[in-house]
Amino acid sequence: MPANLQPAQALALELFDAALTVALPAGRFEPLPEPPPTGGRVIVLGAGKAAGSMALAFESAWRARYPKVPLEGLVVTRYDHRAEPPAGQSSQIEQREAAHPVPDDAGLAATRAIMQRAQEAGPQDLVVFLLSGGASALLVAPCAGVSLADKQAVGRALLKAGANIEAMNSVRQSLSAVKGGRLAQLIAPARLVTYAISDVPGDAPGVIGSGPTCPPLGDGAAALALCRRFGMDLPAHLEAVMGAQAGAGLALGDFRLIATPQMALEAAAEAARQAGLVPLILSDCVEGEAREVAQVMASLAKQVVRHGQPLPAPCVLLSGGETSVTVRGQGRGGRNAEFLLALALALDGLAGVTALACDTDGIDGIEDNAGALIDASTLDRARALGLDARAYLDTNDAYSFFQALGDLVVTGPTLTNVNDFRALIIQVDPLQA
Repeated sequence: MPANLQPAQALALELFDAALTVALPAGRFEPLPEPPPTGGRVIVLGAGKAAGSMALAFESAWRARYPKVPLEGLVVTRYDHRAEPPAGQSSQIEQREAAHPVPDDAGLAATRAIMQRAQEAGPQDLVVFLLSGGASALLVAPCAGVSLADKQAVGRALLKAGANIEAMNSVRQSLSAVKGGRLAQLIAPARLVTYAISDVPGDAPGVIGSGPTCPPLGDGAAALALCRRFGMDLPAHLEAVMGAQAGAGLALGDFRLIATPQMALEAAAEAARQAGLVPLILSDCVEGEAREVAQVMASLAKQVVRHGQPLPAPCVLLSGGETSVTVRGQGRGGRNAEFLLALALALDGLAGVTALACDTDGIDGIEDNAGALIDASTLDRARALGLDARAYLDTNDAYSFFQALGDLVVTGPTLTNVNDFRALIIQVDPLQA
C-alpha cells in the first residue's frame, strides 16, 4: 500500500475493503439445495478466480446443515488463488490452478477432468456448479476443429482490441465445448444448481464466465461478426467452425447469484455514510474505454466542486463495471491504472479530489496490483520526479507511472471477483483532502 496515506486516501481504501468484504462467499449459500436421495452423490464442480474460496464456503455450509451427506468435487482457479481450509480441517473438493487471462495446458487438463465428472453424474446425483469471473479462461475445452493455440490467439486478439466482456465471451462460447450451456448438457440428467459471483455489467448469467451452465449469448454467425467488428483476421478453419455453430435451446435452470457489483457498491456507500460522506452510486455497469470513462468522471467531479451538483461535498461518487483498454503501446498497466492516469490528467490537480480504482479480484489486468490512488498532488509529484504523465498514458504504461510514485494498491488475490470498484472522494476544502 502507499506509504504516508492522507486521510482521504485511507478512507478510499476503507470503502474498497467494505466492498470486498460483502463480496466474499462465506455465508452466502442459503438456501442450500435439498440433498439427493439415498444412493445419490453430491458433486461440486466450479471455475473462476473465486472457485477455491467458494468451494470451501459451500463445503462448510453443507457440512453444517447435512453432516451425514458427503460431497466430492473439483474446481479450477487462477494460479496463486487456491483457498486453504482452516487449520485442522480438510476439504473433499480438489482445487487445481491454471492461467488467466490467456488459457494454458493446466486449464485444459482441469477442464477435461471436470467434464469427465460431469458426464459421470447420474439422475440421482446433485451437481453444484460454482461460477465466478475468470472462468472463461480457466474452464477451457476447445470444440471440434479448434486447438488450444487457436483459443489463446483469439483471446489475445480480443484483449488487445479492447473488446468488452460480453463480446469476448460471445466469441469464446462459439469455440468451446463447455461454454454457452454445453457443460450443463454434459451434467444432465443430474440435478444442477449453479451459484455465481457476478463480475459482469448487468449480471447476465450467460456472460458470467461465458455461461457454462446457461443458454448461449448468440450463434456463431453473431460471434464471427463481432470478430470482424474488432478488426480480427481469423484463419479460415475458425471462420468455418464459428459459422456452423447454432445457438442451443438450453433453458436457464437453478441459477443463484450470491454476490454482485451492486452489493459491493452498496456496502461501500454505507461505509461512506458512517464516515460522514454523502455517497452517490453512479452505476454498477460502467463500460467503455478507460480513458474516456475517466473524462466523464472528471467532469462529474468538477461539477461537484464548482456547483455542488449533483450533490454537495463532502461526498463520494461510486461506480463499478468493467472498462476496456485498446492497447497502443508496450507499457504495463491494467484498466484501473489507465483510468486513474487519464483521470489525473483530466482533473489537472483539482483540489479536494481523491480517487481509487481497483479490480476486486486484486489483479489489475495481469499485474500484481489491484489498482492505484490519485489526489490533487499526483501530477506535481510526478513532475518533480521527471515523469511525463501524458507519455505514460500514450504508451499504456500506467503501472510504471504509479509504481514510481509509490501509489499502487497491492492486496494480493482477494479470492472474490465482482469487477472494478471506483471511488471519487470530493472535499471542496483542500485542507481536508
